[in-house]
Amino acid sequence: MADDQAVVERGVLSADAARWELAVRRAGVIGRLAQRDRVSVAAADEAAAELGVSRRQVYVLVKRWRAGEGLASDLLPGKSSGGRGGERLADEVEAVVRSVLRTRYLTRQRRSVASICREISWECKARGVRPPSRGAVQRRIARLEPVKATTAREGRDVARARQSAGGAPPPVTGVLERVQIDHTPADVIVVDERHRMPIGRPYVTAAIDEASRCVPGLVVTLEAPSATSVGLCLAHMAIDKRAWLEGLGVDAVWPMSGKPGELYVDNAAEFKSEALRRGCDQHGIRINYRPPGRPHFGGIVERLIGTMMRMLHELPGTTFSNTGERGDYDSDAKAVLTLRELQRWLALATACYHGEPHEGLGGRTPAGVWAERVAEAGPAITVTNETAFLVDFLPVLRRSLTRTGFQIDHVQYYCDALKPWIARRERLGRFVLRRDPRDISRIWALDPEGTTYVEVPYRTWSRPAISVWEQQAAVARLRELGRAEVDENALFAMVGRMREITEEAATTSRKARRNTERRRSNPPRSHTTAPVPDPPKSDPGVVAAAPFEVIEQW
Repeated sequence: MADDQAVVERGVLSADAARWELAVRRAGVIGRLAQRDRVSVAAADEAAAELGVSRRQVYVLVKRWRAGEGLASDLLPGKSSGGRGGERLADEVEAVVRSVLRTRYLTRQRRSVASICREISWECKARGVRPPSRGAVQRRIARLEPVKATTAREGRDVARARQSAGGAPPPVTGVLERVQIDHTPADVIVVDERHRMPIGRPYVTAAIDEASRCVPGLVVTLEAPSATSVGLCLAHMAIDKRAWLEGLGVDAVWPMSGKPGELYVDNAAEFKSEALRRGCDQHGIRINYRPPGRPHFGGIVERLIGTMMRMLHELPGTTFSNTGERGDYDSDAKAVLTLRELQRWLALATACYHGEPHEGLGGRTPAGVWAERVAEAGPAITVTNETAFLVDFLPVLRRSLTRTGFQIDHVQYYCDALKPWIARRERLGRFVLRRDPRDISRIWALDPEGTTYVEVPYRTWSRPAISVWEQQAAVARLRELGRAEVDENALFAMVGRMREITEEAATTSRKARRNTERRRSNPPRSHTTAPVPDPPKSDPGVVAAAPFEVIEQW
């Protein structure tokens, strides 16, 4: 089974902070060089000075970037503690440098670099460790966030000059150079697939390209906004949408695809998760946050969402923008669209929006501006392996490996690919795991070297696919019944009983219908990047679950 596991090459969360920060810096410089047909000596020397390496090392890094997938992890440095460049200081020395910079350099006293170097040297000698060179300290000062450093040393008024007017990001011209993302509850009630009864308002996560005003990513879900919603929107943004449109049965043109250069988002928790930050670092996507208390800085995506909601007000079952506008209109009674039908409607509406004149573009259409910018600069980088891309943005868990695999929330996961790790599990420590909250029937485990993700299914294949919210509800119910210990058999038995109750109540209970539809809208299990083996012949009573479907089901 080890050869059959879906292995996705990644090197993300196992790297320590210093190595990962260096890899991200290298990706920003080397990525630009690698796009050229030929890297001149002058360009290599300039990059070498910026990165603090030799010219030869620049060419080596360019070669690694071109041979890899264009990811930050392709440029991770080795774990050697010595070498040129000052980037591999001992952990205790790094701690001293960070402490002195925080407490001495980032103050209104505005101490000089020479003064800071002396203080670092004194502190290191007091601890009996070798002080870093002046160049190593200067490189760490250069990596400080400019606006925050200027604010700490010189005040907000001086720092404002480092920003554009009013603190808003500077304008962009290239497609996907900067993309804004936000969420909203949709102003329409949807119905379930089976009984066509109202189940409530879904959530919309939308992305808009600032340069062209096109919509490269759009997700509709019954789940509340989360880091997974953002990851789904990014994955939808990065893929070619023709297969997705065909799956929805929509005959439309939506060519806006590719990985963004920068995300501009608000300060909500889902935009500050470890999964999103590391995933964006891995794919060379910068994250920029709006200033707190200034929602107008996200005006482009806010206007897009407002336009979408006004369009939804034309649909049966709309809730309008507020109760005063709705009046005595019975949204529940008028609701007719299922979640899938709403997705189809929004896909068609977005395709129409791309062809309409836009005031922010001087009367030009978003599709026209997109086509012009793509013709000038070339198409954006798209993603071919959607599963691998989305895994980089799924929530992160950390667990130790046992003889029987991994256990997460009372559920056991195992595959034969874990056997080599089990033999030396005592030395490996805790593993980095990724899990899709919509379908916890499998996880992805990052190998000890931090280079590959291995897909690990349930240890018992016959278990049904369930979501995190079903698992949590079942555990809570078992606790209510006085179960001090929750085991896997009891957990899945409770999930089965809860599903039966939900199905029976679906015709009368709105919440039950919504729960049923949430479960149905989760990714069905019919396809995977790796085949699921037959159950062991020694246990004829085991029924193998159907293979997994690719997890990008919007």
